[in-house]
Amino acid sequence: MRSNGIFSRRSEILPGTAGAPVRCGKTLALLLAGAAMVSLTGPAQAQSLLDRLFNPKYQRMQELEPQARLDKQAVAALRVSAPKYFTYQPDALKTVSLAALAEVKTAAAPAGAGEVPATPLSPFDVARPALKEIRLTVLPEVAEALEAHYRESPAFLWVSEDAPNARAAAARQTLAGAAAFGLDPSDYAVGLPATIGLETDARAKALMDFEMRLSAAVLTYMLDAGRGRVDPNRISGYHDLPRRKIDLVAQIHGLQAAGNVEAFLESRQPQGEHFKALVAELAALRGAQEGERIQISLATLLKPGTDSAELANIVAAIRKNGSEALKADHAAILSAYDGGTLYGPELVDLVKAFQKENRLTPDGIVGKATIRALVGDSNADKIAKLELALERSRWLPEDLGSRRVFINQPAFTATYVESGKAPLAMRVVVGTKANQTSFFYDQIETVEYNPYWGVPYSIIVNEKLPKLAADPGYLDKIGYEVTTASGKPIPSASVDWHAVATKKLSVNVRQRPGSDNALGELKILFPNKHAIYMHDTPSKSLFNKDVRAFSHGCVRLSDPRAMAAAVLGKSKDYVASRIAGGKNESEDVTGVIPVYVAYFTAWPETDGTIGYYGDVYDRDMYLTRALEATRKTRLQARG
Repeated sequence: MRSNGIFSRRSEILPGTAGAPVRCGKTLALLLAGAAMVSLTGPAQAQSLLDRLFNPKYQRMQELEPQARLDKQAVAALRVSAPKYFTYQPDALKTVSLAALAEVKTAAAPAGAGEVPATPLSPFDVARPALKEIRLTVLPEVAEALEAHYRESPAFLWVSEDAPNARAAAARQTLAGAAAFGLDPSDYAVGLPATIGLETDARAKALMDFEMRLSAAVLTYMLDAGRGRVDPNRISGYHDLPRRKIDLVAQIHGLQAAGNVEAFLESRQPQGEHFKALVAELAALRGAQEGERIQISLATLLKPGTDSAELANIVAAIRKNGSEALKADHAAILSAYDGGTLYGPELVDLVKAFQKENRLTPDGIVGKATIRALVGDSNADKIAKLELALERSRWLPEDLGSRRVFINQPAFTATYVESGKAPLAMRVVVGTKANQTSFFYDQIETVEYNPYWGVPYSIIVNEKLPKLAADPGYLDKIGYEVTTASGKPIPSASVDWHAVATKKLSVNVRQRPGSDNALGELKILFPNKHAIYMHDTPSKSLFNKDVRAFSHGCVRLSDPRAMAAAVLGKSKDYVASRIAGGKNESEDVTGVIPVYVAYFTAWPETDGTIGYYGDVYDRDMYLTRALEATRKTRLQARG
């Protein structure tokens, strides 16, 4: 189980269930089944488990006698590992023979019909023998669609009158422009056939080879456009995104019937407004002049009232990258600045305004985050982020939903969107680099008021065991509840924590609701195997930081009442009244509200501009490696 998970109030976590919740009513049956399995491995082990379950003397002993079984070496050896990043394995390509398409299928003459005049062969049928020698190395889905299409529709798409036709020219031009959508045109490059001076059979073979290769390239383009070139789940255990299914046979049939080849192929790209905005930004940047970039040392840390030789560069960067509104509001100070090194009050106000405009903490302190905003990404850096964003967009549903919550981890923001209403955006805290928040999407189901915090197994093992080794009664002293798998309260000191850590014993640990509860006043649940959810926090000061990666993986909200009110369709006063009751209770969310726990270092902001963010988990690097591995595999297949 992820370190950011919880134990449900209505469920238990049993050994051997891989962190899966089991309803309380099934607990006894599962434990008995476990006892039966243990009995197969040895009478002593079986008796030990049965004693734990049914022997009152043993249970009293467990409650009264502290377990002195933990030591520092044992604790150090017991760790729950976080998900891993993998060496990416690209989609495997398949070399296929098209010989099965070479045979001309003719209808049998009806009985008694006498001699039937021969039907002239179509140009495709005339060239069919060439298929016996044609082999292609393509994605398996492409091979299947290619064979299925030409079996059902044996006719040329790209050849007319012994030459490539206008449809072929339109297709090749569209494929050559794939970079506009963040794809690699070389993946779809097909050269024109050299037919001049060839004999009839050789020319037929060259044209049929061109037909099949162009169709394979078009199918690959449509597959890549719809689902992406990379399977995100092979990048890391932090990615959990179902790969979209693309009906390539239906798509090539649609292409065959389409009057405008270019329009049809480009319509295979995602049509969501977010995708179109990224495409438009990519085109604008590729056509823009870079200009001179202002450099500011990342080692700079400038506080109000101090001196720095970098101050001139800071002011120059604001002149270059600040909005027109900001520069108009501070025109006097910008005009009066004479290149001095003293960071006085007027310049502090200027920097604060720039920080606020860039969604940074407006504290007037110029550190790494402010410097990155001042300097900005180069055009090349932005283009690289946009290309990765376009790839990631293909992993999500094309329509994100008219009512949704979008959490962008690199931006440290959560945004609620509902048609006809202004977006609700707020700061969030996400997981540390060691406890990263996963990339997935789900559906919001419940708001829980005054929640318990069920301490996940990974936190018990990785963080609580060292403290329990020093003081077996530690959990009781800090006010946590410890119960058996069946819900019976037991003292912390009576638990064999080594057995818990090795999953030989199951207990539940939870923190009661209250002002110091790790989840604060409420949590918003969208049940998932990562046990990630949105919640309040008593650690409010963390929202003032620019880089907010501090949690065990769950998403902490700066304004949880507003988010709860939005997803419930209620007012903040209503949410406050439920919290004020002090009871631990839940309320179902009505309607369909998808939630995207996403990772984009370039993404459209609520004001329509494109925001660019730091790669907090280095996932841009891993995706770049995956795309490069894919490129190499495809290049090798082309020979």
